[in-house]
Amino acid sequence: MSKQLFDFLTRLAENNDRTWFAANRAEYDALRADWLEKIQRIINAIAADDPLYRGLEASRCAYRIYRDTRFSHDKSPYKTYFSALISPTGRHCDRACYYVHIGAEECAIYGGVWCPEPPMLKKLRRAIVDNIEEFREITEAPQVVELFPGWYGRKLKTAPKGYDRDHPDIDLLRLTEFGKEHRLDRDFFDAPDWPEKIAAMLMVLKPMNDFLNYSIDE
Repeated sequence: MSKQLFDFLTRLAENNDRTWFAANRAEYDALRADWLEKIQRIINAIAADDPLYRGLEASRCAYRIYRDTRFSHDKSPYKTYFSALISPTGRHCDRACYYVHIGAEECAIYGGVWCPEPPMLKKLRRAIVDNIEEFREITEAPQVVELFPGWYGRKLKTAPKGYDRDHPDIDLLRLTEFGKEHRLDRDFFDAPDWPEKIAAMLMVLKPMNDFLNYSIDE
């Protein structure tokens, strides 16, 4: 159903209003049901390697298509993508987790911690510096570098408070979030087992997420 999904999202981007959506609601409902089935397959594959995800339901992870326009200049009522945040607690999570995004403009998978609050960010930086050899071994492993090169998100222009700009690990200390990203082509979703393939790629980031969550909980 991937071609139909991309076609729907493209048409939605061109007709982002409630009248059009209401007229195409049946198609959306069918695509949403298929999306939840695919996300459940990702969760089940992850749970085979991580018992924390056992029993997790896709409906707890998938985001709604409706946009929150209260504080946005863009009043378009609908997102032009399907997405899900996969964590043991579903989409409500402030720890390291996984994210899947299929959109009219881009498709990608992610892992890590996004936009941590200042106390958490400070704690993560300290844990990384104190265990730098372990963290670099995890995040610079060949499979990680191949699938998830670089870091996703905003970086400080200089060193954070309490660290020298010449610190040997300034490349990591300047990060304001610790996330990895892998972009996907539309053709990727032609494979019938794409959910299992995504799960396998996300599991490459499990050691990093485990390190981050251990540091948060310590």
